[in-house]
Order: sequence, then structure tokens, then C-alpha cells
Amino acid sequence: MATAEIDPLLLLRHAIAAGTPVVATASDAADAPETPLPQARFLQFSGAAGDSTPVPVDAPTRFLSNGTPVDLRSIYFAWLNREVAIHEYNAAATRLNEELAKVGLSATVHKFAFVERLDLITWLEGASEESEYIKAAGGPGVSGAAGAAGGAKTALGGSAPLSRSGRGAYIDPRLAVIYSGERHTGDHNTVLRGTKPMDFSHVRKLAVPFTSQKQHGSGAAGAAVSGGSMKPGASLPLNPKGGAVRRPDPIILLSPSASSLLRMSNIKSFLEGGRYTPSDSSSTATMHFLTRTMRDIDPARPLRFILVEGPEHFKPDYWSRVVAVFTTGQAWQFKSYKWNTPGELFKHVQGIYVGWRGEPVPQGIREWGHRVLNCSIDKWTDPTVAGADVNRFHDREVAESIWRAIEYNMRQKGWKRDAGATLGH
Repeated sequence: MATAEIDPLLLLRHAIAAGTPVVATASDAADAPETPLPQARFLQFSGAAGDSTPVPVDAPTRFLSNGTPVDLRSIYFAWLNREVAIHEYNAAATRLNEELAKVGLSATVHKFAFVERLDLITWLEGASEESEYIKAAGGPGVSGAAGAAGGAKTALGGSAPLSRSGRGAYIDPRLAVIYSGERHTGDHNTVLRGTKPMDFSHVRKLAVPFTSQKQHGSGAAGAAVSGGSMKPGASLPLNPKGGAVRRPDPIILLSPSASSLLRMSNIKSFLEGGRYTPSDSSSTATMHFLTRTMRDIDPARPLRFILVEGPEHFKPDYWSRVVAVFTTGQAWQFKSYKWNTPGELFKHVQGIYVGWRGEPVPQGIREWGHRVLNCSIDKWTDPTVAGADVNRFHDREVAESIWRAIEYNMRQKGWKRDAGATLGH
């Protein structure tokens, strides 16, 4: 079958769903050995009958970035690096481009923006049936897998057997044509926010005058009832039983840099126990929860903090809950943030730097000034070595100073006993 009749994007999606191998080769021969991606000229897709379909790695796909089709090599490379952070993916793409230049190729791997990469991976793994970046095979107005059902062809020559559920179960080609005519009503996310994430955090500021009036009115009504009589026009409190109000959990962002002293493997023990231990590179944790009583915010109920390394899975309203950002002084950390420059970020969020005592402070930390708390801890020494400081009592002092800075910033942003931030977001 001619290459023009093959949809590389759907072939890759079906291979992922079926768990069949995708092999990079230097030629289109079925028995060609696997080769590294910089030297590869084709991707071999295994068929159900044991055959294979070779597709050139520079073949354009229906995924558009700024109106330009993205080649299959870039799509496949993004899928291989789907689990790494965005800065690690960009670094790997740069290395691959250098290797392509060494073998005499002028082609380069496209570096997807954060939202594009997330959208592509979600579509490829079958979690979404639509993508705003994928051009419909059957013409404008239809996107994603539904649009491909009417016009995309596989190597078998028929209509592409699509997974309606996105979980890898194939359907009959005739049903695929029927499903392509379905009208998608969307879920609650697309209904509320459309196809692109929208930031509605400004609504909180607009609602403050109304909520304060409501609370004042409820208090006046409660006073009228406790007095033994109801004044004319007074109303009962909205919640006379005094039910608890839902308070959002504050979020602390860690630095994904390998040079950071505090990572996911040791941050919890440091902030909870006040003791530093070296980070464990083999740790696979992506999120931690810890509780802390902030006496100036709510002395009766501890706050639960969420600790993550990056905002990859953030919803727009999550940024109003970020109360601190740990940094090593490298500005690339903030590229995927809502506020992606240090000057703007630290107007809204408390910055924290932790380094070794006696070592020079990075230039970035010095330039960002008082908006970033500069902390130093004693260098780590193996407790089994003679003369090593096994108590590390200075660690607790540093941990407490970090908590004091976080609590002060939270109060400045409007955190209260029953509400999250109301200012500065």
C-alpha cells in the first residue's frame, strides 16, 4: 500500500493499544534489524497476521503545531519520553537533534509545548478520543479518532478499527462508520472550560464582597434568634448546625533538579521531623501529603499540604493553592508554571532555597532577593564515620524557619480557618 494511504498517527495509536512492538530500522525490509532512532529511516509496525508495515520516520502526520504537520519521528520520540518531566524531554530532544546532525541529517525533532505534549500523549494512550491539534482525516469539523474513522486507512486496506472506549478494545469497521456519526456531548470539563483550560480564579475576588455580606447577615440573624425573638426582615443562618466548611489543601512545589538537596524522597522527613537525609535517586514517589498546624491560621485544625515536583497535572485553579516553591536558582524550573519568570512568580508565592552551609549561594538566588528564603544546612556526613555530627540539631531550626515563612506568606494571601487564598492570584 502506498505510504500516502497510511495514517502514521493511527498506526502508532493502535500499536500502543494492542501492545505490539514498534521497531526503528534503517531500511523498509521486514527482517531489518532494530537501530537507534538517530540512524533510523523507518518505523516498523507489526500487524495482527505477523506482517509489518514500514513507515518513513520523516512522514508528516495529522498532528499540527502552529499549523505545521509534525513528523512521525517527533511523535514517536515524544511517546518514548512521555513519563519524564518537560525540561528533561527538551534536553533529550536537543541531544537527539545533535546526533541527527552528526549523521548528516538536516531534520530536527520538534519540541512540543507543554500543553501540546500532554494532549498528544493523552490521545495516543487512548484516554481521549479527541484532540484540538489533530487534523481530521475526513475534513474540517471532526477531530481525533472520530474524524479518522471516515477516511483513515490502515495497512490492511479497510477502515481503521477504532477503540471507542480508549482502552484498546477494537470494534468492527462497520460500527466505526456508525460511531463516526455520533454527536459528542462532552464531559463536565469541556462544558465548563471548553477545549482549552481556562483560569477562573479571578471569580474568587469578585465573590469576596458577596460572601462577606452573607456571613455578616447570617451573624446578625443568629444574634436576633439568640435574643429570643426575630426582628422583622431577619432570616435564619444558612447552616444553623454549624457544619464544617471545605478548605482547600495548600500545595508546595519542589525543584525537579538533580542538584536539589530536598527531593521527593527526603522532603517529608525534613519538614516533618526536622532532620536531613540524602535523597534516594531510586525513589518513584510523585506526591506526598503531610499535616502541619498553622496556629495563626487555624490553631484547632491542622492543614494538609500536598507536595509535588511539577505542575504537569495541575488544573487552572490549583495555582491559587500553591504556597511555596523550592528552587535551586535555575529559571528553567518555572517554564511550565503559570508565572514563568522568577520576578512574577515570587510576587505570588514564597520561594525557598536550601543549600550547604559555607558554600556560595547561586547567582539566581542572590538576584531574586528577599522574595526567596535563603537557608543553609550542615553538610551531610556518614554517621558511621568517626566525628560525624549524628544529631544535626541545626536541621530543625532550618525546617522551622521554612514553616514560619510559609505561614507568613499564607496569611498575607488571605488563608483563613475556613478558606484558601483570596489575594494575589
